[in-house]
Amino acid sequence: MVLSDFKKPRIRVDGKFFRQGESKFPVRGVTYGPFGPLSDNSGFASRDQTARDFAQIHELGANVVRIYHPPPDWVLDLALKHDLRLLVDVPWNKHLCFLDSPERRAEAHETVRKTVAASGNHPAVFAYSVANEIAPDIVRWSGAAAVAGFIDELIETAKSVAPDCLCTYTNYPPTEFLRPRNLDFFCFNVYLHERQPFTNYLARLQTLAGPRPLLLGEFGMDSLREGEPRKSETLSWQIERVFRGGLAGAVIFSFTDDWYKDGRKVEGWELGLTTASRLPKPSFAAVRSQFALAPSFPLPRYPRVSVVVASYNGDRTLPACLESLSRLNYPDYEVILVDDGSTDTTPRIAAHYPQVRSFRHEKNLGLSVARNTGIAAATGEIVAFTDADCRADEDWLHYLVGDLLAGDFAGIGGPNLLPPEDCAVAAAVMASPGGPTHVLLTDREAEHIPGCNMAFYKSALDQIHGFDPIFRRAGDDVDVCWRLQQAGFKIGFSPAGFVWHYRRSTVRDYLKQQQGYGEAEALLAQKHPENFNSFGGGIWRGRIYGTANAGVRLVPPIIYHGPFGTSWFQTLYTAEPTLPLMLCTTPEYYLLVALPLWVLTPWVPWLLPLALTSLLVSVGVCVAAAMQAELPKAKCRFWSRPLVALLYLLQPIGRGWARYRGRLTLRPSPTLTAPSLDSLARQHSEQSLGRVEYWLERPLDRLQFLRAVMDRLQSENWPVKPDAGWSDYDLEVYGGRWSRLQLTTVAETHPQNRQMIRCRLRARWSLQAQVAFWGLLALELLLIGLCGRWLTVTLITLPAFAWFLAGQKRALQSLIQVRLDEIAQPLGMQKVPAP
Repeated sequence: MVLSDFKKPRIRVDGKFFRQGESKFPVRGVTYGPFGPLSDNSGFASRDQTARDFAQIHELGANVVRIYHPPPDWVLDLALKHDLRLLVDVPWNKHLCFLDSPERRAEAHETVRKTVAASGNHPAVFAYSVANEIAPDIVRWSGAAAVAGFIDELIETAKSVAPDCLCTYTNYPPTEFLRPRNLDFFCFNVYLHERQPFTNYLARLQTLAGPRPLLLGEFGMDSLREGEPRKSETLSWQIERVFRGGLAGAVIFSFTDDWYKDGRKVEGWELGLTTASRLPKPSFAAVRSQFALAPSFPLPRYPRVSVVVASYNGDRTLPACLESLSRLNYPDYEVILVDDGSTDTTPRIAAHYPQVRSFRHEKNLGLSVARNTGIAAATGEIVAFTDADCRADEDWLHYLVGDLLAGDFAGIGGPNLLPPEDCAVAAAVMASPGGPTHVLLTDREAEHIPGCNMAFYKSALDQIHGFDPIFRRAGDDVDVCWRLQQAGFKIGFSPAGFVWHYRRSTVRDYLKQQQGYGEAEALLAQKHPENFNSFGGGIWRGRIYGTANAGVRLVPPIIYHGPFGTSWFQTLYTAEPTLPLMLCTTPEYYLLVALPLWVLTPWVPWLLPLALTSLLVSVGVCVAAAMQAELPKAKCRFWSRPLVALLYLLQPIGRGWARYRGRLTLRPSPTLTAPSLDSLARQHSEQSLGRVEYWLERPLDRLQFLRAVMDRLQSENWPVKPDAGWSDYDLEVYGGRWSRLQLTTVAETHPQNRQMIRCRLRARWSLQAQVAFWGLLALELLLIGLCGRWLTVTLITLPAFAWFLAGQKRALQSLIQVRLDEIAQPLGMQKVPAP
């Protein structure tokens, strides 16, 4: 063996994959042993046999060998000689109730320490699995949290001896719910032999793995029971599904039929790729063929992709972005840079990349306009988007396009990860609320994908007329996703198609970003009111995935164990955050609860304990959220969690204030403020506007009438919120700044197949009207209590404002009534005169 072999760089984690030096390291592995006891009881075959086996494994195209005993030095050297790396399982008495005995716990720690100390710095070691398949009844007996915590302790022990070694725990479906935090990568043993269940479970495991690599630690098939033809076919498509699914690799069980368990030779099972005498089976050739293609299995076709980068004063990270896009492993793509009126060095940076098609706006027109410029210039069938503060993984397009082609999707997105070189403040920002993340409906279908990592068929974007220019800083991605779904399209999620996303590196920049998000939410609430609650908070159908918690969790997760803990797939159901507690950090809480208490305390001293409690509750919730936040260990400082707590406190204020400011200052569209003469006449008449009825000589589907109403109002830019199944109205129409209207319809059946459709138009105050009225009332009551004056002003002002609001509601009712009459006429609906 040459000394230079030991100088090869160690394998490290790089996002969702492994990397050795500058190249990715896709794991193509087989298990090896354990074998019958030799004189040294090492669990390995003889030195000569091991050398021959390693040569045969290298011929297979494998680069990793999983072993189940600590390797002696000669095994390590032989592996390195054959360009193999070892995934080492650390054996200890995991089949016993180890947490019940301090001696067994100490023994496990000592076993891990000795194993890693003996080989942890050897270049042949790929990683250590500190435990393998702890039995579900033992986990149930000791408690999932306690077992996961012990696994974390074992990994800390290993890292204390060899800080650079990779560590994992090899899990399997019966204990899928285990969530150790210190894993460098996820490792799962999965034995599923049907295509769809296998594919679906890999997608589920990718969701569980999150930002870490996922390795299939064992999979295989028995030659005796299934036959070699089926085994060869199954292993072939399983290997392909593994790498197409974006896993970091897979390990086949096993290399040979010659293996032992508990010191006894295993009989009646033939899972090896070779016989006990090392003769290759047909499955050996099938695996060798697939390993030669892995990880980059060819796509069914390679549609041209246009990658659009919109940049406004992004010169700090733009070079890294463009550099990464110049090295993508995809045969047919172009990069389009849209400089949206930058005043920094962006034009000079663009000049250094002549292969990039550059376009410049002379002034800043906003993110949506910049992206529309990119779409108009795109020559690709697919248009992909990333941001100037991102750098793409070299296989980004390969996975995005592959998953887009494989599913019935119009668009697709992937995760955005914190770059390893980003600072500790950025890591705290990543763990704080409000960051860009994906919302999943299933493991493969998304409700929302963040704008820094998304791709769409250009035809789908053209069909919805691209991005809406009203979104200048943010919100454009949410709007596009919702409009595509409203048009009947689906959006997919590709866990392996990731980009590195630099976070805000100062508190000021983070809060400025959150203010921009708040302004975008105000625009989205006006355009998509059905997706927002009364306070302007978004309503998501899917589950939000990200490193930041949506709130504090007080209820522990629930595990489905199955009868007597025997279920093969035992699932963890995580409790939703306790939202009422998070309300104590909202602007509404500070304005309506905390502030009045503190203002009144000087005059009402007994309110002081309540005022202090209101403040302590808010701070306590933020501290609890920070303690539950997931922070990368390498980026965690003594001040990290206090900073996260501070951001949990400040973020709702900054974002909520911007959202309210936007909703209070947004002007209604011209259509909503241009009443016709007919509507003006009705508005000032004495008749009731709360009800209208239509007679039909022939029956009409009530839903057809409602669809016609929605289409007409939306074509005129009226924000319309349809009933989602929980309301007592059919449509809610937002009529500008001061009023909204709830439309309820009913169809009556009359003799001779005739019909009556009745419409109830119930007008309500808008959020702005409620805030203004109750704020005015609170202010004047406060002035009366403090000064004993202003009574006359109060008696005049409040009734005048209430009269104004009543007029606004009546104006909205008259406008909608006229629209209903115009919609009803071509449908053959005759208006019944008011009595």
